[in-house]
Amino acid sequence: MIWKPNATVAAIVEQDGKFLLVEEETAEGIRLNQPAGHLENGETLLQAVIRETQEESAYKFSPESLLGIYHWQHPKKDLTYLRFAFIGSVSNHAPEQPLDKGIIRATWMSIEEIRANQHMHRSPQVLKCFEDYLSGQKFPLNVVSHL
Repeated sequence: MIWKPNATVAAIVEQDGKFLLVEEETAEGIRLNQPAGHLENGETLLQAVIRETQEESAYKFSPESLLGIYHWQHPKKDLTYLRFAFIGSVSNHAPEQPLDKGIIRATWMSIEEIRANQHMHRSPQVLKCFEDYLSGQKFPLNVVSHL
Protein backbone atom coordinates (compact mmCIF):
# COMPACT_ATOMS: atom_id res chain seq x y z
CA MET A 1 0.00 0.00 0.00
CA ILE A 2 1.29 3.45 -0.93
CA TRP A 3 1.28 6.03 1.83
CA LYS A 4 -0.22 9.42 0.97
CA PRO A 5 -0.69 12.51 3.13
CA ASN A 6 -4.06 14.24 3.36
CA ALA A 7 -4.05 17.50 1.38
CA THR A 8 -6.08 20.14 3.21
CA VAL A 9 -6.76 23.85 2.89
CA ALA A 10 -7.51 26.51 5.50
CA ALA A 11 -8.73 30.11 5.41
CA ILE A 12 -7.09 32.77 7.59
CA VAL A 13 -9.40 35.75 7.93
CA GLU A 14 -8.94 38.78 10.18
CA GLN A 15 -11.69 41.37 10.43
CA ASP A 16 -11.89 44.20 12.96
CA GLY A 17 -9.13 42.62 15.05
CA LYS A 18 -10.82 39.22 15.27
CA PHE A 19 -10.25 35.96 13.43
CA LEU A 20 -12.81 33.67 11.80
CA LEU A 21 -13.01 30.20 13.33
CA VAL A 22 -15.45 27.34 13.28
CA GLU A 23 -16.57 25.32 16.26
CA GLU A 24 -16.93 21.68 15.27
CA GLU A 25 -17.79 18.29 16.69
CA THR A 26 -14.92 15.79 16.41
CA ALA A 27 -14.09 12.36 17.83
CA GLU A 28 -12.07 14.23 20.48
CA GLY A 29 -15.00 16.51 21.41
CA ILE A 30 -15.84 20.07 20.40
CA ARG A 31 -12.86 21.77 18.77
CA LEU A 32 -11.92 25.10 17.17
CA ASN A 33 -10.40 25.35 13.71
CA GLN A 34 -10.07 27.74 10.84
CA PRO A 35 -12.58 27.05 8.08
CA ALA A 36 -10.70 24.13 6.57
CA GLY A 37 -11.06 20.82 4.82
CA HIS A 38 -9.82 18.34 2.30
CA LEU A 39 -8.91 19.02 -1.30
CA GLU A 40 -11.39 17.16 -3.51
CA ASN A 41 -10.62 15.41 -6.76
CA GLY A 42 -10.71 17.78 -9.72
CA GLU A 43 -10.49 21.07 -7.83
CA THR A 44 -7.63 23.50 -7.37
CA LEU A 45 -6.34 24.52 -3.95
CA LEU A 46 -7.99 27.93 -4.38
CA GLN A 47 -11.33 26.39 -5.34
CA ALA A 48 -11.06 24.09 -2.30
CA VAL A 49 -10.44 26.89 0.22
CA ILE A 50 -13.29 28.98 -1.23
CA ARG A 51 -15.66 25.98 -1.10
CA GLU A 52 -14.65 24.85 2.40
CA THR A 53 -15.00 28.36 3.84
CA GLN A 54 -18.47 28.71 2.32
CA GLU A 55 -19.57 25.28 3.53
CA GLU A 56 -18.25 25.71 7.07
CA SER A 57 -18.88 29.41 7.79
CA ALA A 58 -21.49 30.60 5.25
CA TYR A 59 -19.07 33.34 4.11
CA LYS A 60 -17.70 33.86 0.60
CA PHE A 61 -13.89 33.71 0.88
CA SER A 62 -11.59 35.68 -1.43
CA PRO A 63 -7.99 34.39 -1.24
CA GLU A 64 -5.36 37.13 -1.36
CA SER A 65 -2.11 35.33 -0.51
CA LEU A 66 -0.64 32.04 0.62
CA LEU A 67 0.25 32.02 4.32
CA GLY A 68 2.23 28.79 4.17
CA ILE A 69 2.27 25.03 3.86
CA TYR A 70 2.09 23.04 7.08
CA HIS A 71 3.09 19.40 7.58
CA TRP A 72 1.60 17.70 10.63
CA GLN A 73 1.59 14.06 11.77
CA HIS A 74 -1.32 13.28 14.09
CA PRO A 75 0.28 11.85 17.27
CA LYS A 76 -2.49 9.30 17.95
CA LYS A 77 -3.48 8.28 14.43
CA ASP A 78 -1.62 7.12 11.37
CA LEU A 79 -2.51 10.36 9.57
CA THR A 80 -0.34 13.05 8.05
CA TYR A 81 -1.70 16.36 6.83
CA LEU A 82 -0.30 18.87 4.36
CA ARG A 83 -2.24 22.08 5.01
CA PHE A 84 -2.21 24.90 2.49
CA ALA A 85 -3.28 27.99 4.44
CA PHE A 86 -4.54 31.03 2.56
CA ILE A 87 -5.02 34.59 3.80
CA GLY A 88 -8.06 36.42 2.53
CA SER A 89 -11.24 38.29 3.25
CA VAL A 90 -14.88 37.27 3.51
CA SER A 91 -18.12 38.80 2.28
CA ASN A 92 -21.73 37.90 1.49
CA HIS A 93 -22.53 36.14 4.77
CA ALA A 94 -25.54 33.82 4.34
CA PRO A 95 -26.68 33.10 7.93
CA GLU A 96 -29.62 31.00 6.71
CA GLN A 97 -27.25 28.56 4.93
CA PRO A 98 -26.93 25.16 6.65
CA LEU A 99 -23.32 24.50 7.67
CA ASP A 100 -21.31 21.36 6.91
CA LYS A 101 -22.02 18.25 8.95
CA GLY A 102 -20.28 18.52 12.32
CA ILE A 103 -19.93 22.31 12.22
CA ILE A 104 -21.72 23.89 15.16
CA ARG A 105 -21.13 27.52 14.24
CA ALA A 106 -18.76 30.09 12.82
CA THR A 107 -17.37 32.54 15.37
CA TRP A 108 -14.96 35.46 15.60
CA MET A 109 -12.23 35.52 18.27
CA SER A 110 -9.35 37.79 19.22
CA ILE A 111 -5.84 36.34 19.25
CA GLU A 112 -5.95 36.48 23.06
CA GLU A 113 -9.11 34.34 23.09
CA ILE A 114 -7.56 31.94 20.56
CA ARG A 115 -4.43 31.55 22.68
CA ALA A 116 -6.50 31.09 25.85
CA ASN A 117 -8.51 28.29 24.18
CA GLN A 118 -5.54 26.40 22.76
CA HIS A 119 -6.73 23.23 24.54
CA MET A 120 -9.75 23.27 22.19
CA HIS A 121 -7.79 23.60 18.94
CA ARG A 122 -8.32 20.86 16.35
CA SER A 123 -4.55 20.64 15.85
CA PRO A 124 -1.37 22.64 16.53
CA GLN A 125 -1.76 24.03 13.01
CA VAL A 126 -4.52 26.37 14.22
CA LEU A 127 -2.39 28.56 16.47
CA LYS A 128 0.72 28.21 14.27
CA CYS A 129 -1.18 29.66 11.30
CA PHE A 130 -2.41 32.65 13.32
CA GLU A 131 1.06 33.29 14.78
CA ASP A 132 2.63 33.15 11.31
CA TYR A 133 -0.04 35.53 10.01
CA LEU A 134 0.60 37.97 12.86
CA SER A 135 4.36 37.84 12.17
CA GLY A 136 3.62 39.13 8.65
CA GLN A 137 4.36 35.92 6.78
CA LYS A 138 2.71 35.73 3.36
CA PHE A 139 3.47 34.75 -0.20
CA PRO A 140 1.86 35.83 -3.47
CA LEU A 141 -0.80 33.51 -4.84
CA ASN A 142 1.30 32.95 -7.98
CA VAL A 143 3.63 30.69 -5.96
CA VAL A 144 0.82 28.12 -6.22
CA SER A 145 0.64 26.65 -9.72
CA HIS A 146 -2.26 24.57 -10.99
CA LEU A 147 -1.22 22.71 -14.13
